[in-house]
Amino acid sequence: MVTRSTSAVQWAQSFIAPVLVPGCLAVDATAGNGRDTLFLARGVGPQGRVFAFDIQPEALERTREQLAGAGLLERVVLLATDHREMAAHVPGTVNAVMFNLGYLPGGDHRIITQPESTIEALKAALSLLAAGGRVSLVVYTGHPGATEEQKAVEEFTQALSPREYTVVRLSFWNRSAKAPVVILLEKAGART
Repeated sequence: MVTRSTSAVQWAQSFIAPVLVPGCLAVDATAGNGRDTLFLARGVGPQGRVFAFDIQPEALERTREQLAGAGLLERVVLLATDHREMAAHVPGTVNAVMFNLGYLPGGDHRIITQPESTIEALKAALSLLAAGGRVSLVVYTGHPGATEEQKAVEEFTQALSPREYTVVRLSFWNRSAKAPVVILLEKAGART
């Protein structure tokens, strides 16, 4: 349920939740602290798989700890590689892809997602997305480099064909100008 104090991540998860069905594949393009990976692992069920990407060993270890604590580690493939490589590692179509763009909370704030690799990763995500599948992007805006990445993501998603994708952009009017922006995409067609 979405309430007045709902975070950007909660908006993204509430959008993704309906497409997570037992046995499906899903991607966490930026594993970070593992919260989205854990959310996806619960949704895909025991026969499903989540592919979680991060270039930082610390992020993958935090994600592994979250999953192990919940008893869901066997549902996830942790990949120490750039999210732009997802098409080479995911063995089929996916129902959901989640991105959290910025830096690892509690990690080195100099290591941030980059506009070029994010756009390549987004293209890869769309190439893997099943009909009716969904992508969420939580774009954090308060760090150096964030403005360039936000602009690149917004330009890319705004240019997607309305016949192929529905794209919604959410922003918080009554919060800081540095509050995250949420972009939600759904691929046309009936879910399989």
